[in-house]
Amino acid sequence: MTSAPVARIESPHVTDSSASEKVNWLAEIRGLGLMLLAVLAFHSLVAKPFYIPSTSMMPSLWVGDRLVVSKYPYGWSWASASFHILPRANWRVLPSTPEYGDVVIPVHPDQDVDYIKRVVALPGDTIEVRGGQIILNGEAIKREVVPSVRLPFEPELMCGSYGGEQPCLQAFEAYRKMGSDGALYFDPPTWRETLPNGATYLTIDYRDQDLDNYGPVTVPDDSVFVMGDNRDLSADSRALPIADGLGGPVPMANIGGRAEFITFSLDGSTTWNPATWFTSLRGDRAWTTLRPALAEASNTSANTSAR
Repeated sequence: MTSAPVARIESPHVTDSSASEKVNWLAEIRGLGLMLLAVLAFHSLVAKPFYIPSTSMMPSLWVGDRLVVSKYPYGWSWASASFHILPRANWRVLPSTPEYGDVVIPVHPDQDVDYIKRVVALPGDTIEVRGGQIILNGEAIKREVVPSVRLPFEPELMCGSYGGEQPCLQAFEAYRKMGSDGALYFDPPTWRETLPNGATYLTIDYRDQDLDNYGPVTVPDDSVFVMGDNRDLSADSRALPIADGLGGPVPMANIGGRAEFITFSLDGSTTWNPATWFTSLRGDRAWTTLRPALAEASNTSANTSAR
């Protein structure tokens, strides 16, 4: 009697996967580089986030607002590129002109620093400022006193200055009040301006200062004249570059985009405690559009109230 053959079972050869599979670092670096280039391209050609660090555009924009800035409305130039990686030049691709009242991102003429201001004069306009009143092409724009805006008292909100950090709203201290609910707020003098196309917006103007008188100057071709909505604390086209201003009309090649809307806003009380990431949110400011409202065109030109 013969015994049945016994099948020989060989155990599979077990290998250490960590030893046999090597990471292709070149491919990983290339993938990361492509991802960074895609982000840079999106920020330079389509849109990018923007942070408001000062009070120069109050009451429209508050310190702590986070915005979306679109890059394509006026074409592309050296100023469109994120981090200002391109050399300064006068070229523009697919150029177009802003409208009165647009909130734009001009770059300082001598420093690679982005500002945010409102367009108040277009190419060919002659602009003058007298006693805080804008005069376009010899005619005063409509400017009227309105009830004061209420700006919340936010002591944690700090802004940088030459002397270090200080409370952002310190300049409005003379206008601090307490509401019936015990909450503190500021109510600085507020005006409503309306430009020739009907674009209307609020401004703050509470004191006499040198920048209340300017010009007249004629805006060159392919340039715009811009001002901050907080007329007393804005380094804009009225101010010299040595005083951090924009030194007159801004070439369109130096405009990096248009502000579109607020995504979210923080009141300065944010800390490393995750709970404050929610309590510091100003919920009523999220998704606020930054395109100016339009008034009736027939009622945009005459008119001012006395200062």
